[in-house]
Amino acid sequence: MAGRRDGLLTRSNGSPSRGTQIAMAVGIGILLGCLCVFLYPDGLFRSFCTSPSDDQDSAAWWSQANSAKCETSERTNGLKSELASLSEKNKELKEQVMELTTKLKVAEQGKDQAQKSSLTLREQQKAGPFGTVKSLGTNPTVIPDESDNDSIGRTGGNHAVSGLKFRILREFLQLGYSILLLDVDIIYLQNPFDHLYRDSEIGSMSDGHSNMTAYGCDDVFDEPSMGWPRYAHTMWIWVYNSGFFYIRPTVASIDLLDRVADRMAREPNSWDQAGFNEELFYPSRPGYSGLHDSRRTMDFYLFMNSKVLFKTVRKDAQLRRLKPVIVHVNYHPEKFSRMKAVVDLYANGKQDALDPFPDGSWS
Repeated sequence: MAGRRDGLLTRSNGSPSRGTQIAMAVGIGILLGCLCVFLYPDGLFRSFCTSPSDDQDSAAWWSQANSAKCETSERTNGLKSELASLSEKNKELKEQVMELTTKLKVAEQGKDQAQKSSLTLREQQKAGPFGTVKSLGTNPTVIPDESDNDSIGRTGGNHAVSGLKFRILREFLQLGYSILLLDVDIIYLQNPFDHLYRDSEIGSMSDGHSNMTAYGCDDVFDEPSMGWPRYAHTMWIWVYNSGFFYIRPTVASIDLLDRVADRMAREPNSWDQAGFNEELFYPSRPGYSGLHDSRRTMDFYLFMNSKVLFKTVRKDAQLRRLKPVIVHVNYHPEKFSRMKAVVDLYANGKQDALDPFPDGSWS
């Protein structure tokens, strides 16, 4: 019996028998199973994949996973289809925009041609005087009126051109701005705004050359034939210079400019400085209502006219030490040469700069 049992375990050549091999394979399988249970207590496949919840079975979980994958694929395909459709629509819109742009350019060209033709055929009119222009339903284009400011600027004299400024000044006063007006024949040696009082509607430089002429005086008129009442007292002052004045935005100031502008329009050959002073100084009287404004005469040594400089100041050692705010070369026609001489005297320190010039003009 012992010999038979050995025969079951080994072959004659000493190798394990088939039964022994099967037993060994079963043992190895059991050993591997125990090892997997020890290493992967939740199962081998659940360790590498996301497992379903406890209340779901494996079949249901795999079914949902496959369904989600299909839905994602279908959504991706849908988005691609929509993108392709939008790209096609965008291309169509670009083509439409290009077409509309071309049509718009053509329409604008046609409109320009129509306007030019209309202007050629339409009856054109001249604008009337200030304050009389009324608009029409057709709004015709205005023909340049050669009798208005354009012709004055080209052919008018210096007085006519100066008269145009009063209308312009009024617009600034109406906006609430104070104005310092000046002619071009003025040399600045100091900042004029540092020497303005601003306490009156009008502050102006004077054409006067002394205290009496610039600031006014009591002048006695003598008429011997009257006997005892032969003497009559008068107030006498030289005019303000309308080429340099400071004006504040008040009702009286606007009234002054309106009066002067209206007067210059009615009397185109009149002198603007004469009209400026007459409207400024004439009092109310029968048939006329004067202005109600205040006036200040500027210091004639600081705001100096050329008569004061060449006739008086340059000949007086004390007055030569004064530095004026401005010098207005208003009394002399040879303006450029005298203006350069003024700069040489006050800016460059050339004490004899004014010597070559006479008191008055050359002729």
